[in-house]
Amino acid sequence: MGRTIRGLDAGQRRAERREQLLDAALKLFADNGYLGTSIEQICSTAYIGTKSFYELFTSREECYLALLRRTSERLEALMEGAAAQATGNERQEAPRLLAIFVHALVDDPRITKVTFGMASGISESVERQRRTNRRWAAGFLVQLWDRYDGPQPDEQRANRHSVAIGLIGGMFDLVSDWLLDADLSAPPQVEALIDDLTTFYITVRRGLAT
Repeated sequence: MGRTIRGLDAGQRRAERREQLLDAALKLFADNGYLGTSIEQICSTAYIGTKSFYELFTSREECYLALLRRTSERLEALMEGAAAQATGNERQEAPRLLAIFVHALVDDPRITKVTFGMASGISESVERQRRTNRRWAAGFLVQLWDRYDGPQPDEQRANRHSVAIGLIGGMFDLVSDWLLDADLSAPPQVEALIDDLTTFYITVRRGLAT
């Protein structure tokens, strides 16, 4: 059996170091950008040696991917929990869910910058992760639509998934465009983004229903 240090066994200490490195990477990527951040800087900020870094990640890119996945997993859990608590109709619930989605991304500006401000173009693996995130979000929408519309024929389900992919892509582009000039600390600007996303969602959803 491994030693227990500070009440943590070896696996727990490894998980703790991983979280510390990801927290440091989040700060540095947001402050300096992906290309402006080195593994040595991440380790120094986390107060963890480079040997421990390479025990967890093979490269800076793998660390960035792990950060993206952690952000996505937390967002997915939040949205699934919010959807499970839905009690109203779609007109009532869509703005609520969109507001939860936006605040989860912009209340911590570092998450917004790392997720939307630099992910594109880093590598094929990062792009695949971005696409995986969008596919999950599209599947989440289709599940919501099925809840409100009832089960759909297979041929319509494929079409609805394509519409959902396009809707998610458009919403993410709206967030990215908003981020260029936004003051993330200004509540009116955040509310304006929520309103824009809600209007876009309603417009696409009406087209799907016709």
